[in-house]
Amino acid sequence: MAGTVQAEPLWPGGPDIGTPAIIPPVPIVAPCGTTARMCMRLSTNEAWLMDNGKVTYGPTPISHGRPGYETPPGVFKVAFKREDFWSTMHNAPMKWAVFFNGDIATHIGPIEEQSHGCIRMTPEGAEATYRYLNPGDVVEVVP
Repeated sequence: MAGTVQAEPLWPGGPDIGTPAIIPPVPIVAPCGTTARMCMRLSTNEAWLMDNGKVTYGPTPISHGRPGYETPPGVFKVAFKREDFWSTMHNAPMKWAVFFNGDIATHIGPIEEQSHGCIRMTPEGAEATYRYLNPGDVVEVVP
């Protein structure tokens, strides 16, 4: 009787047949320039936190301005941020607010609804954004 035949490895020194190969993860790419510390894409309602063109957080879901109150695309700088801000214009809280274009800010809000121009985020996304960004950081908004 002949002995059991062993299959050759897929490559010398590699795993045996039947062992799944390790495939490196595909890096997440955001549609903004390398100077952006935050990137937002309005068409897909996504945002990313960035460092030298590499994603450090995200994508995280967002919503933006409704018709007549559109969030404008462009490159902006963070003006200021407040952990607990009260909007006198809308008589509403803006937790984890980061202002980057006049009175437009990122903050916690229902992402299922459009806003009056602000970027609404989940609690986790808004807090991560607030903690990551500082005045002067570049925020890029693409269509």
